[in-house]
Amino acid sequence: MAGLEPSLGALGGEPVPLTGGITNRNFRARLGGVEYVIRRHGKDTGLLGIDREAERMASDVAARLGVAPAFVTTVEGGLVTSFVACAELSEHELLDRAGELAVTLRRFHLSGLRLPTRFSVPDLLEDYGRVVGERGGELPVAYAQTAAVAARIVAAVPLGVGLPCHNDLLPGNIIRAQDDGRILIVDWEYAGMGHPYFDLGNLSVNNGFDEAADERMLTAYHEQRPTDGRRAALKLMRILSDAREAGWGVVQGAVSELDFDFAGYAARHFERLLAAVGGADFEEWLATA
Repeated sequence: MAGLEPSLGALGGEPVPLTGGITNRNFRARLGGVEYVIRRHGKDTGLLGIDREAERMASDVAARLGVAPAFVTTVEGGLVTSFVACAELSEHELLDRAGELAVTLRRFHLSGLRLPTRFSVPDLLEDYGRVVGERGGELPVAYAQTAAVAARIVAAVPLGVGLPCHNDLLPGNIIRAQDDGRILIVDWEYAGMGHPYFDLGNLSVNNGFDEAADERMLTAYHEQRPTDGRRAALKLMRILSDAREAGWGVVQGAVSELDFDFAGYAARHFERLLAAVGGADFEEWLATA
């Protein structure tokens, strides 16, 4: 914290740890009479596919667009943003504001930002598997099937040049500002050039969207009723999101020092992915998308 005082002012009181993160450690601190959130990166997070320059650029642009807290600065091993008095959205609120979330994401997708890293789930799974092997770990039986499924989905819904995406839309990364009720998105460390439908699928599956919420989300994103192809692409990206989350849980179990059940996290996502792939509709989604 002392390294921030020359630019942000004297530290007022002890920083307060913020709970909820499963990659980094976050603190609320007052410097120069202003409150900030200071994040300290977790151990070996570079092995998770995180590009810190892409994170900085995405955080800055998202803040300028009004969809994220104000970006302040980076520090060695961390990042500083403004503190926003906020609350997590309830499950009902997330469903109800699915269209608003879609428009928020579209603003970032169409910002024109060019990030220096590419977000590809098949590439991540390959890298994660290599890291686990180098750390002396063993991959779950479901890992190879998951990688094969991810490759099939990417072939059916190709990335192309990609757009800037968040790629980590867990419930804890979506907040409601208490002063005006705005939706804000935090934690841009997995930002990269990717498929915008991965953001939509990631948002949908991680926040319990039902068919009606998915329809509202797609309609708001495209400003028209979705085609069957777009509906199918969203279904596939929900599965691709689970592939990423499962692989992430596996590699975190090999590298993280945080007290968290990463094996259980991975197992839940493997289970949901395999259930979706085993359903009668999976092959039809591939063909329709």
